[in-house]
Amino acid sequence: MASYDRHSSQEFARISRRLDRYFVSIPMDCPYQLPCTAVFYQALFGPLTDHLMELFLDAGYRRNGNMLYTMHCPDCQGCIPIRIDPSRWRPTRSQRRVRRRNDDLEVRIGPVQMTHESLDLCERFLRTRYPHKHNTAVGYYSGFFLNHIITTLEFQYRLDGRLVGGGIADIGENWMNAVYFYFDPDEAKRGLGNFNIITMIEFCREKQIEHLYLGYYIPTVPAMAYKARFTPHYLRLHGDWRLMEKGDVIPPGILCGESAFGDRQ
Repeated sequence: MASYDRHSSQEFARISRRLDRYFVSIPMDCPYQLPCTAVFYQALFGPLTDHLMELFLDAGYRRNGNMLYTMHCPDCQGCIPIRIDPSRWRPTRSQRRVRRRNDDLEVRIGPVQMTHESLDLCERFLRTRYPHKHNTAVGYYSGFFLNHIITTLEFQYRLDGRLVGGGIADIGENWMNAVYFYFDPDEAKRGLGNFNIITMIEFCREKQIEHLYLGYYIPTVPAMAYKARFTPHYLRLHGDWRLMEKGDVIPPGILCGESAFGDRQ
C-alpha cells in the first residue's frame, strides 16, 4: 500500500503542475458550520480517464458534479480524507447488528436516475436533516450526483418495494468513491448510513476493488465522524495516507485555529 501511494503521489505531482492554472480558490462559510472560513480549491473538468480520477482521489480530492475540489482552508485542517481497504475490514459487533437489522431490504445497483421517487425521498431527507441550508433534491441530482466526468452508480435500498435509502458512488476499475447518501428520516433507527458503507464494502470485495474512498472524516461533526468506526482505515494526514487501527487516535490540531496538518496539494 505504501508503494502504491508513493507512486500515485509522484505521478500526481507531475500532473498537478500542469493543471494548477485551471483551479480557482473560492472562500465561503464552512459548509460543516465550523467557525472559520472554508476555501474550496476547485476546477471544472470534462470526461476523465479511470486512472486520472484515481490519482485525484488518492491526492485527497472530491467530486461535486463536473468539478473536482480539495480544501485549502487557512485556519483549519478538519476535513480529513478517509479510505478503506475492503479486504481488510472486519465488522464490529454493532456493524453486524446493522447488517442483520437490514436483512429485509432489497438492494438495487444501477446508473443514477433522477426519478420522482428518488427526488421525493431526497427532498424529505434534506428538509429534515439540513433545513437551514435550503438545498433541493433537484439541485443535488442535477448539479452534484449526475456528471460527465466518470461512471457513477446509485445504490437503492427498498423495503417491500418502497425506496428508503439512496447512495451515490463513482466507480473505477480499482476504486470506488462514495459521493452521498440520503435516507427516509422515519427509518433512522435502521442505521442506513452504516448499512450503505457495509454494502459498498461487500460490493468492492465482490468486484476485487482495493480502495473505497468515503469522503471526509471530521471528528467534531457527527454526520461525518461515524465513518472512522470502520476499521482498519486510512486517514490522509500531512499529505500521506496513514493506517489507523482500532483505538488509534489522530494527532491534535485539526480544528479552526489549530493548523497542524499543512496538507497543501
